[in-house]
Amino acid sequence: MSASSESSESSESSGLRSPSPSAVTSAHGVPGRLVVLLAVASGMTVANLYYAQPLLSSLRDVFHVSTAAAGGLITLTQVGYVIGMLFLVPLGDRLEKRGLITVLLGVTTLALVAAGLATSFPLLLAASLVAGATSVVAQIVVPFAASLAPDHARGRIVGRVMSGLLTGILLSRTLSSLVSDAAGWRVVYLGSAVLMAVLAVALRAALPAHAPTTTIPYAHVLRSTLRLVRTHPALLRRGLYQAAMFGAFSAFWTTVSYVLTGPPFHYSPVGVGLFALVGAAGAVVAPVAGHWADRGLTRPMTGVALAVAAVAFAVAGLGGHHIVLLALAAVLLDMAVQSTLILGQHTIYQLDADARARLNSAFIAIFFVGGALGSQLASVAYHAAGWPAVAAFGTALPVLALLYWTTERAAGRRAADAA
Repeated sequence: MSASSESSESSESSGLRSPSPSAVTSAHGVPGRLVVLLAVASGMTVANLYYAQPLLSSLRDVFHVSTAAAGGLITLTQVGYVIGMLFLVPLGDRLEKRGLITVLLGVTTLALVAAGLATSFPLLLAASLVAGATSVVAQIVVPFAASLAPDHARGRIVGRVMSGLLTGILLSRTLSSLVSDAAGWRVVYLGSAVLMAVLAVALRAALPAHAPTTTIPYAHVLRSTLRLVRTHPALLRRGLYQAAMFGAFSAFWTTVSYVLTGPPFHYSPVGVGLFALVGAAGAVVAPVAGHWADRGLTRPMTGVALAVAAVAFAVAGLGGHHIVLLALAAVLLDMAVQSTLILGQHTIYQLDADARARLNSAFIAIFFVGGALGSQLASVAYHAAGWPAVAAFGTALPVLALLYWTTERAAGRRAADAA
């Protein structure tokens, strides 16, 4: 039996189908307008996870909850995102992607309406959990773009789409602050609900139909996602790197609003939002990181990014009373986190072309657990010992990841010897 026929039988027995001719043709070029739309869609949907960050002080006072409880809003939203990554994103390999995206955006719209109309903090928490879970549309869109891109340009295309996603994360805080100051925090959620409805219509009209890459039952899809973590050591390793980085990122942005609204700064929510604009400068590194990945520089640049993140938080610790140092730390941290994210996604998308949605699901779920823990533990640390404790915690996370990074080559050699 020929190798090709063996491969064909293997694919059929596992429920996987080869890409259709039209899908292969489309992979030779991605229209620029579609890349822009995918980038905008990624940014708009993931922004739902971060609108509350600059509002925590206000929400704490409105609902009469503690600082740690208010920080729990960010944590629970990210927990929702992890749930969505584990149970919804794998459907991107099982169902037609355009229809799945439309349905998820519809649910997101309803959840944001509920959040905007919430009359109690528990109701706001519940709505945020659902909105977080269905905002995983961003992580269906990114592997969608990867599947359309040719191999030699996949890093650049993913980098461009991810630059939109990361810009959405960073600008969400500024937009939230400006809107809440002008019209109240409820309009932040209700306005995002309108944007999600418009986005659902736009994506439905513009996206090409994209057939499922597997026909195996949903329960098997979920099991296969867990199996990917066991069978691809690079997936777990990259997930743990990013868990540490995203934990540091979440720790910084969840608690810096408390620093900026307290002495000596006494910033308003608008001031906090404007400060968040400095972090947006870090988004420019996303396409550059894509080039690094395409040139085979993934491992060395990962080490550099981990070191930069540790330095950034050390600077942040020194800058508790100096806005310029805090701003410098924000830019360095965001650049480092975005670099490791792009490099990590480039790595995992090469592991199995027919399982990119599931690979991405496992990768994002792993590191969002780190983000959720970072948010909550940083809130507790700030409540207990202030900004110096947060800075120490944030510095430790990338340092631990950097120590783990030093074992990467040795682990690769052991795997090669075992094979």
